[in-house]
Amino acid sequence: MVKAAELRPADPADAQVWDAAATVHDPEIPVLSIADLGILRQARAEDGRAVVVITPTYSGCPAMETITTDVKLALSRAGFEDAEVRLVLQPAWTTDWMTDEGKAKLSEYGIAPPAARTTDGPVRIGLAVKCPRCHSLNTREITRFGSTSCKALHTCNDCLEPFDYFKVH
Repeated sequence: MVKAAELRPADPADAQVWDAAATVHDPEIPVLSIADLGILRQARAEDGRAVVVITPTYSGCPAMETITTDVKLALSRAGFEDAEVRLVLQPAWTTDWMTDEGKAKLSEYGIAPPAARTTDGPVRIGLAVKCPRCHSLNTREITRFGSTSCKALHTCNDCLEPFDYFKVH
């Protein structure tokens, strides 16, 4: 899988569009930029016009309207008055697109980051989710759906704190 950090264009004009769009943060998880989250997939300048491609974490994500508006605003602030934000569903977003920095930010924020997913070799079975507060593996899932559809609610049996776990997609 290609990570979002590897998608930043080398062309200076395209990179300027990418950098402006990458300042936008996820409204549901404000410590993550859309680049950290891996939903920023492409950015380019076409005759002074900015074109940005984003992929939602899932097709019904309610944050996409806000993110689209925020990207257009960020591009306008960077001097791109004429901007287009394209929402692309294929290929489907995967947590593998999240940056390592983004996963670290999640943990620091108190959300357990998703485990790596791979299609090569044996399937890794996750037996426990590490508590982002005390790092204990003595945790349990309370409900499959947490504060957003992308997260599950867990609790730590050692520190007794509840926490969200960003589910692997």
